[in-house]
Amino acid sequence: MFKFNKKIHIGNRIIGKEFPTYFIAEIGGNFDGSIKKAKKLIDAAKEAGADCAKFQTFTAETIVSEGGFSKMTLHGVHGTWGRTVTEVFKDVEFPISWHREIADYCKKVGIDFSTSPYFKEAVDLCSDMKLPFIKIGSGEITWLEMLDYIARKNIPIMLATGDATMSEIDEAVRTIENAGNKDLVLMQCITNYPSKIESANVNVLETYQNAFDCITGYSDHSPGHVVALASVVLGARVIEKHFTLNKKDKGPDHPHSMEPNEFRFMVDSIREVEKAIGSTRKEVVEEESETVFVQRRCLYAKNDLKKGQVLSADDIDVLRPALGIPPKFKNLVIGKKVNKNIKANDPIYWEDL
Repeated sequence: MFKFNKKIHIGNRIIGKEFPTYFIAEIGGNFDGSIKKAKKLIDAAKEAGADCAKFQTFTAETIVSEGGFSKMTLHGVHGTWGRTVTEVFKDVEFPISWHREIADYCKKVGIDFSTSPYFKEAVDLCSDMKLPFIKIGSGEITWLEMLDYIARKNIPIMLATGDATMSEIDEAVRTIENAGNKDLVLMQCITNYPSKIESANVNVLETYQNAFDCITGYSDHSPGHVVALASVVLGARVIEKHFTLNKKDKGPDHPHSMEPNEFRFMVDSIREVEKAIGSTRKEVVEEESETVFVQRRCLYAKNDLKKGQVLSADDIDVLRPALGIPPKFKNLVIGKKVNKNIKANDPIYWEDL
């Protein structure tokens, strides 16, 4: 089996099992056509604890067919826009001409810049700009030609798996594998906006880890931080959430995005969880150095014992703290002589026998 890397270098960070979670603020189209607002979002994402400010690179004509959409009756989020899909996508295009300026701004702020490219020229631009990774959205997972094209750029890939079956995911992963790209983060995702918490299926991360032996993450569209938190507990090392300055702003992605204070709370909560997860090695930690005695029991004299007295069960109590002989040796102690006087309620030590 092809072995994907267990550590991936993303900018100045390393993603892997032993390393902190990598947070992506998915700005998408939430800059509302304004490069000034895009920069404000980048500032806010950095302040909120994001490691990356991510956009999406497409043109309406390279991603949607109005002729195709006109033949559908849309019941999901696309059907709530009150405008054609083409019109909405046109409004949220991230201009090619902005990419280098935005990337330079991210560098200045101290946050990674990346994007999801939806046509080959955009992929070429990502490669030319030496982006730290390329995110492939769930909708592209069956476009194997594009997956192969991206994989051959030898840039780390984050692949979202919303709407996909295991067989489709396997085919996509094998396409990346066959292209020789060893840097893959496979991301669970539910493609609905917002998605339901009860649909999150966080446990599938373990399925991915076992089936593909790669780093996993979660591209989350559900409300709040619960799904992200659970994902990290189950081994996700990348968390992506849509990011906005204000959920009430007009635009298709604002309502299901996190505002800066929510994103900050998620990051802080997960950082605490990472501390709690700790190691697989069970050991007595420093803060237990006293309670290991205070909470445990040992053998005590139930009454005054005289030197030379043979101990019976009636002479022994099992009490806290554990200063003397452990309780498991009680039967071994019974029948032994004490070599000194021992007062009632004093612990019994091996040297007393």
